[in-house]
Amino acid sequence: MASKATQHPAVDAVLKSGSGKVKVACSDIDGVLRGKYLHLDKFLGAVDSGFGFCDVVFGWDSSDTCYDNAQLTGWQHGFPDALARLDLDTHRKVPWDNGVPFFLGEFIKTDGSPYPVCPRQTLKRVLKRAEKLGVQPMCGVEFEWFNFAETPQSWAAKKGVAPEPITPGMFGYSLLRMNHRREYFNALMDEMLAFGVPIEGLHTETGPGVYEVAILFSEALEAADRAILFKTGAKEIGSRFGVMPSFMAKWNAQYPGCSGHIHQSLSDGTRNLFYDAQSKLPRRPGRVPDGIRADVLADDQQLQAIGRRLLGAGQADLGHRQPHRELSRHRRQPESNAARDALPGRGHQSLSCGRRGVGRRTRWRREGLEADRAADHRHQPGRGEHSARAANADRNHAQLQTVGDCAQLARRRFRRPLRRDP
Repeated sequence: MASKATQHPAVDAVLKSGSGKVKVACSDIDGVLRGKYLHLDKFLGAVDSGFGFCDVVFGWDSSDTCYDNAQLTGWQHGFPDALARLDLDTHRKVPWDNGVPFFLGEFIKTDGSPYPVCPRQTLKRVLKRAEKLGVQPMCGVEFEWFNFAETPQSWAAKKGVAPEPITPGMFGYSLLRMNHRREYFNALMDEMLAFGVPIEGLHTETGPGVYEVAILFSEALEAADRAILFKTGAKEIGSRFGVMPSFMAKWNAQYPGCSGHIHQSLSDGTRNLFYDAQSKLPRRPGRVPDGIRADVLADDQQLQAIGRRLLGAGQADLGHRQPHRELSRHRRQPESNAARDALPGRGHQSLSCGRRGVGRRTRWRREGLEADRAADHRHQPGRGEHSARAANADRNHAQLQTVGDCAQLARRRFRRPLRRDP
């Protein structure tokens, strides 16, 4: 019986490449690629029976600091090797590493079943649910990230404080800023394409040294692979040009944070179920069958609940890199109510995280503001202010929406004391 090593065209391509090694990688618990080189013979054995990969990648953070509450792995288990299986369909060559063959892997149990906390396996479980519904999720991922003129050595010397962006100031969509680092910019476009991560658009964004990339859409698993490969690839490419990319959520309170937009739709194999040619709306949203619609909205509510817990309170705009209104410091969302309060009334059919996200936010944002005001001690009788004053504040707040020139009056009041006497 022929083995996988002799059946799959990717293995044949590796043998014909003349390379004596193969680079492999898997995602850890935080979505960071962890990998290694394999000798050609070891790779051929791994194609049939998998290979060992220490399960500590599910028990530590991006700085290799072990979590103290891990259950699946941890010191109590001795951090043994888990079994990783290569996905031969992810074969590509790394153009900035002498064209070495590359494969992504995923973790499995000894009986071949999916490893419960493997991120890639988790996504595949969700995709199986979509397959039972007769739909195929299609996704496009965007990143906005900072680029610093640093090296690992200079960053360590600064003790992780005050990195220097590659360009100063806020200048989105700037051709001048693109030209300032054109070698790095062009390498991202050209080498990512050769790496199997085609870029649809790349430009500077608002913020010092900020770039934004839109990765070409594809089916969901491929889109996820491209996303994680882009982040690692950008860092490897950037190191050649003295650039250190950073995708961390927010490195400086004075600047917008990084973000990620996930654009998604559902296909029945021939058409986009979110598209309606008869719709009068600009983007022509279609009507999704009720069963599919309910499933999508349920998943979206879970995502929003997670976002609300991570941010602590208030309405969570996942991945939005522009400044928000301040989240309440007087109220924290109870865990038991997180799923129930995860915006069940939102009438959208797709999740797009970011500045160009889903519309119709006015009502639930207003409800969130009113809830924050109700929890704020400054608007509660008996806590720092008289009840009549609180009632007057509520009356003014209710009238605020109907007074068209209220904002102008406020500006005049604040501006007048700053004028000098003649």
